[in-house]
Amino acid sequence: MTEAYDLIVLGAGVIGCSTAWHAARLGAKRVLVIERNGIAEGTSSQSSGILRTHYSVPENVDLARRSYAAFAGLRDYLGDPEADCGLVVCGYLVVGDAGARSEAIRASLARQRALGIDAVEIDAAQAREILPLLRTDDLATFGYEAAAGHADPYLTATAFARAARRLGVAFHLGETVTDLAVDGARVTGVRTDRATYAAATTVCALNVWSNGLLGRATGLPIPLVAERHEVIALQAQVPYLPRYPVLKDMASPSMLYARGYGTSQLLVSAGLEGQPTSPDEQQADVSLDVVADVGAQAAHRLPAFETAGVASTWTGLYDVTPDWNPVLGPLPGWEGLVVAFGFSGHGFKLSPEVGRLLAQAALGLATDVPLAPYRYERFAEGALLAGLYGKGAVS
Repeated sequence: MTEAYDLIVLGAGVIGCSTAWHAARLGAKRVLVIERNGIAEGTSSQSSGILRTHYSVPENVDLARRSYAAFAGLRDYLGDPEADCGLVVCGYLVVGDAGARSEAIRASLARQRALGIDAVEIDAAQAREILPLLRTDDLATFGYEAAAGHADPYLTATAFARAARRLGVAFHLGETVTDLAVDGARVTGVRTDRATYAAATTVCALNVWSNGLLGRATGLPIPLVAERHEVIALQAQVPYLPRYPVLKDMASPSMLYARGYGTSQLLVSAGLEGQPTSPDEQQADVSLDVVADVGAQAAHRLPAFETAGVASTWTGLYDVTPDWNPVLGPLPGWEGLVVAFGFSGHGFKLSPEVGRLLAQAALGLATDVPLAPYRYERFAEGALLAGLYGKGAVS
């Protein structure tokens, strides 16, 4: 016998868990989450966990602003006194040289301020007060967002999942979705390696694994590529203290980003396009060439790390679209289906509000924020969500 649900969510990453909780909170009575592994065991667990509202795409600024409020007050947001996302408020410092990226920094700061965010331009002396390790002699622009920081994606996802379970959401973990069930141009549910489930609406939040499933079921081209990104943790004699800000170096060749890791290490990674790869790629080796290149860029901006050692390395996958921004909402010509893919490194930052919007769309409610800018059709229309910084996980 086929089990019937109001809503099925595919994927128990941070986006899927957020969507499920929001749907139940908005009144969906029977909600099922299907995940082939465990909660947040996919790309969510690979995230660097940076929280910022600094974007050059105005729509992203708004989503990040709304999401940050949820992160900052997660216990009240979820109604769970034990909820914890591991939030560390240390600020976000974005720096640039005298080139075009400096103008992009100023424009992005203005867009943040237009939404009431405390994002200001400061001078080199102020930047060094915030981050004493910073080299500033080749920099011209400094932007600072005091309330930003980083959090733990696993803790966040499991907090949403626990709150969802308390509202009656069912989680089928270790169960693999094999196909969408369709009737004409309507998705009527899903098939897995265990059963078939019917649903009024299905939300696909499968990240890099969205291509095959959506393409097979709808016949539409899915503009999505899995990219490998390398993360390196460095240990120097001078610690990168937890109170030091997340750093974005727009003057570096790879638009480097860095943040404190643990009590003294520096987590650092490139912010440009990564290496296309299989969505099923497991942890990959980080080559010595990458370590040397990224390490040299980090040492240039933070001279205390010129003699740093490599504490650890890992890789993660981004689900990247042509404009480095997600597709959210329905697919053209299809009913009973809401999609969320192509976050391109933004997913964790935006997950509370995106989950709310997806739940609203799936339940036929008006969304708090219009999803039209994130529509699938924008690629064919030439209406890309192009950021001022070019391709990369800044937008």
